[in-house]
Amino acid sequence: MKTEKNTRKAAKEQLKIIPIGGLHEIGKNMTVLEYGNDILIIDCGLSFPNDEMYGIDIVIPDFSYLIKNAHKVRGMIITHGHEDHIGAVPYLLQRIKVPIYGTRLPLGLIQNKLDEHGLKGDLRTIKAGDRIKIGPFAVETIRVTHSIADAICLSITTPAGVIFHTGDFKIDYTPVDGEPIDFGRLAEIGRKGVLLMMCESTNAGRPGYTASEKNVGEALQNIFRGSKARIIVATFSSNVHRIQKIIDNAAMFHRKVAVSGRSMVNVISLAIELGYLKIPKGVLIDINEAKNIPDKELVIITTGSQGEPMSALARMANSDHKSVQIKKGDLVVLSSTPVPGNEKMVANVVNKLFEKGAEVFYSDITDIHVSGHACREELKLMHTLIRPKYLMPVHGEYRHLKQHADLAMELGRKKEDIFILANGDTLTLTKDGAVKAEDQVPAGDVMVDGLGVGDVGNIVLRDRKLLSESGLIIVVASIDQVTREVVSGPDIISRGFVYVRENEDLIEQATEVAAEILFNTDPGSKDWNTMKNAVRDGLRRFIYDKTQRNPVILPIFMEV
Repeated sequence: MKTEKNTRKAAKEQLKIIPIGGLHEIGKNMTVLEYGNDILIIDCGLSFPNDEMYGIDIVIPDFSYLIKNAHKVRGMIITHGHEDHIGAVPYLLQRIKVPIYGTRLPLGLIQNKLDEHGLKGDLRTIKAGDRIKIGPFAVETIRVTHSIADAICLSITTPAGVIFHTGDFKIDYTPVDGEPIDFGRLAEIGRKGVLLMMCESTNAGRPGYTASEKNVGEALQNIFRGSKARIIVATFSSNVHRIQKIIDNAAMFHRKVAVSGRSMVNVISLAIELGYLKIPKGVLIDINEAKNIPDKELVIITTGSQGEPMSALARMANSDHKSVQIKKGDLVVLSSTPVPGNEKMVANVVNKLFEKGAEVFYSDITDIHVSGHACREELKLMHTLIRPKYLMPVHGEYRHLKQHADLAMELGRKKEDIFILANGDTLTLTKDGAVKAEDQVPAGDVMVDGLGVGDVGNIVLRDRKLLSESGLIIVVASIDQVTREVVSGPDIISRGFVYVRENEDLIEQATEVAAEILFNTDPGSKDWNTMKNAVRDGLRRFIYDKTQRNPVILPIFMEV
């Protein structure tokens, strides 16, 4: 009995760190801290589909572990307002209720999302420097600089020790809002002792320091100063500091500012309401008024810096925008660097802009963007300030996590004190040590397609991939429900396989193959599955022999 009691006590003293998303990937950031019967969630983000996820809108974390343990969840805290940290919040709140703590800007962005989904949430506003109690977790928030306002890092005091989570950060000594990181407080936290640091790893492979946002402001100023053209600037809608610099430069050179793109309009409206954007009176105008402003007096801020097909900039480049048409002499600035995987989309938009006679500034030819993530020297400084006993690299693909681990070992960290985890792994911490547990929790990708959440899986994606590569052949026939004899057909319909009018011989031969299979099948054994499989297999062999292709073959039989 004593042994059982001690075992229960030891289990209660264990702190579990469970990454649900954000490891071995960029996006979908979500981490669970579990102690006994209490859970604290850090962030709840989404990621965007890769090229193999045909028709998928977004990808969110697998919430099944949290749904199963909903009675333990005490709260969620948000580090900042980027989509990869807040985008999945509405989908979680559809399944469980949880109070959400965050600074004003991310909570404002979350509220907009909840309104779109027709949801209500328990949103609790905090600010940098606050100390809050969430279950057994005492959380202190510290301001960090990032590519979005109101970003924080977290010092979480647990019964097992202090956990420090950097959030996304870079070290900018000259931030746009004039509020740099509180290095003194970070050093004090490190001096008191940190059990584990979870530190972002996005730029762990990049040497040196990330440039200041101030540099982008100066580059934009030089572009504005030398131009008499209409200026169109595309950037991330969430980068309020970048937007502020664009507006400041527009005002400096006596230009009006119009805004295009739904997310850009929403974020700018929210930032103005919360006081994060300061816009001189008379500078901001409606996009529909832009046509009445001389080119040399106009700046348009727009979405589409990643070449997204339906974004405002892409619609301008394709002459599909209802208010703005690109014309010869326009100056277009893409103030961003393509996210890995988006390079082709960005290149397509840039090419179309050049074809229309615009002058285009983009990342390959000028410095008009800086990262929001710490490079190696900044990571070294964070390690030196926090001095954790254990390190868990987060926020990155495997190569980023490995590069971060190598950096830590350069600083004298022992390999056994560094834990590179995957989504679903569990790191168990006590005051005496840290162990990667053998148990895993569900942590796969949940795909959102329209209103469907999780109803599209690998089998559906495989079929979509086949359809996109080789097309579809439908075999239609009418079968007598009593005798199982073919009374009409078979007829073949092709979609995305070959152009029927130019391949009539092939279609006729395929029809004959299907007919022969149906007529030669023993009537006594003609159940639906037998006939469908026979037609599918026979046609697949014939089509491959003739074309070296494998279209999806769909037999449809009707009883008459």
